[in-house]
Amino acid sequence: MARKLIDISVPLQNDVPADPPGGQPAIQYIDHQQGLPRMMQFFEGLKAEDLPDGQGWAVEQVQLSTHNGTHLDAPWHFHPTMNRGERAWTIDEVPLEWCLQPGVKLDFRHFPDGYVATAKDVESELKRIGHTLSPLEIVVVNTSAGTRYGQRDYVTSGCGMGYEATMYLLERGVRLTGIDGWSWDAPFVHTAKKYAETKDASLIWEGHKAGRDIGYCHIEKMHNLESLPADGFFISCFPHKIRGASAGWTRAVAIFDDALQATA
Repeated sequence: MARKLIDISVPLQNDVPADPPGGQPAIQYIDHQQGLPRMMQFFEGLKAEDLPDGQGWAVEQVQLSTHNGTHLDAPWHFHPTMNRGERAWTIDEVPLEWCLQPGVKLDFRHFPDGYVATAKDVESELKRIGHTLSPLEIVVVNTSAGTRYGQRDYVTSGCGMGYEATMYLLERGVRLTGIDGWSWDAPFVHTAKKYAETKDASLIWEGHKAGRDIGYCHIEKMHNLESLPADGFFISCFPHKIRGASAGWTRAVAIFDDALQATA
C-alpha cells in the first residue's frame, strides 16, 4: 500500500532570520577532523592513522530556545492555567493522541499581513472546502508567511488567528492547530500599532490566550503547507519531551496513507 510523506517543518540553522533579533539559534559544527582528538581521548594509545581515513566523529553544539524552528507550543506557554482554572499542561504532559490525527488545511494566503482571522473566516473556509470538523483533527493555517521563511520580513508576514477564530476550532473539539507564520497570532508589529491606537490589551496575543478557556496546543513555523490539499491526510507532530517546558521541537510530517484513513 502506497504511503506518501511531506515534510512540513523548517530546519534549525544559523543565519536565517526566522526569529526576532536576539532569538536565533546558534549551531557550532564540529567535523570529523575536529572531533578526532575527543575520540582519541577515550582509547589509550589510539592514533589517527589507526582509524578509517584518519577520521573521528562529527558532532554539533547547539544553543537554542524551545521556540526555535518548527515547534509545538504547550498550554503552559500561553498562561499558567487552562480550561478556566486548571493548571496548564507543560509539553511533556501533552497527550500523544493529539499529535497524530487527520489534518485539515485552511488557506488564508489571501489575507494581508497583520490581518486577524475571525470565526466567520474559519467557517467560510470550511464551507468552501466542504469539510465538517471532527474532534481532535489537526487544523493548520496556510498564510502568506509560508513563502517568506528565511527572508528578513518573515516575522512580520502573514495573518494570525484571533481569539474567536481559535475558539471556533476549540469548541468543535480541535485540540492541536498549526500555522506557517512565526506566531499563531498576527505578527506583533501589526498588533503593536493597533494597541497604540486603542490601548486595548485584549488584542495582545489573543489567539494564544484562548488556551485559558480551552487548553490546546499549536505548531508554529510550519512549512510547505501550500503543497497540501484541504484534507485527506494525517499529521504527525510529536514534540521533544522536555520536562516542565513551554514547547518542544517537532519534525512535523503530513502522511498520506490509505491504511491510516481506514482506521480514522
